[in-house]
Amino acid sequence: MARLAQTAGLTDVQSEILATVRQFVDKEVIPHAQELEHADTYPTDIVEGMKEMGLFGITIPEEYGGLGESLLTYALVVEEIARGWMSVSGVINTHFIVAHMISRHGTEAQKQHFLPRMATGEVRGSFSMSEPDLGSDVAAIKTRAKKTDDGYVIDGSKMWLTNGGSSNLIALLVKTDEGAEKPHQNLTAFLVEKPEGFGEVAPGLTIPGKIDKMGYKGVDTTEAVFDGYKIGADMVLGEAPGKGFAYMMDGVEVGRVNVAARACGIAIRAFELAVEYAQQRKTFGKAIAEHQAVAFKLAEMATKVEAAHLMMVNAARLKDSGERNDVEAGMAKLIASEYCAEVTQDAFRIHGGYGYSKEYEIERLMREAPFLLIGEGTSEIQKTIISRGLLREYKSRS
Repeated sequence: MARLAQTAGLTDVQSEILATVRQFVDKEVIPHAQELEHADTYPTDIVEGMKEMGLFGITIPEEYGGLGESLLTYALVVEEIARGWMSVSGVINTHFIVAHMISRHGTEAQKQHFLPRMATGEVRGSFSMSEPDLGSDVAAIKTRAKKTDDGYVIDGSKMWLTNGGSSNLIALLVKTDEGAEKPHQNLTAFLVEKPEGFGEVAPGLTIPGKIDKMGYKGVDTTEAVFDGYKIGADMVLGEAPGKGFAYMMDGVEVGRVNVAARACGIAIRAFELAVEYAQQRKTFGKAIAEHQAVAFKLAEMATKVEAAHLMMVNAARLKDSGERNDVEAGMAKLIASEYCAEVTQDAFRIHGGYGYSKEYEIERLMREAPFLLIGEGTSEIQKTIISRGLLREYKSRS
């Protein structure tokens, strides 16, 4: 299935990495994804394989033990992994965001302390911004860190931590008293080290357990409850209180490219399943792919896959070039997630009654695709970001 979602201008190294990941996905992920997903089992062996390939350190600079590759390389790797099983891409997504934030904004001591172990997968990151009563209004965060003589004390509850139990490092956004008039300037990012597992994992920090989800199985999604949790001032990201919102938004921006890549991966797989089934299933004496209604649907699906992939690649390349890409990342995330849902549903329709059976892979994709409409900001949030950027760029002269 090499015709769709090809990327021009890749280096030999990038092509080699992608070929290796594609082979890994075909041999180690796709054959086991159904069983692991239905059992909601953490993909331990697959994760170990990703460690061996160096994927946990793919964007971490070489001087800290990583591969030093670009956001584009990472996004294309994620696309391949999500094609096999989206939950596996979730294992490295938040880890990648945290590593990016430390690489871009951390102190040298923080980089030396975390990045070499993150590159090997010994330290795995999770990203914590949401709260139980918090929607998209990040400035309304209630979890608070109060300054003390020897650091900070954190109190509050966080929600929707992907890898909350399996990670041992949390990038945590909380409110601090910086005396700033603008609410987002009173937000600070902390690097919270913790043991893996559930329950009270450290004094004052409880990971209650896995949240049961419609899809996105295997990877753990949790709450995190802080009750008098003590942390040193040296664990403020960049040692810069009040800068947390900017740091987190930088992480979310690359995360949107990641979500777009995941959506592309699922859409590619849904198309592969549909085009194969449509050539095997026969009605009225011929394969259903030969019926114009199905053939036209396949054409539309393939076009959506291609469009989403190209926009995702463009957003990644812009970020790699150092240019602002909030609009492009928002556009890529918007179109990729929406098209992913549409392509997956079309594949489901082509499968007919068999699409509703758990024996068929498309049933799993139907439960996974909706998550991408929400992750890293809903489509409505993306439209807000895009429209603001456009109005900034096309400001009226009148």
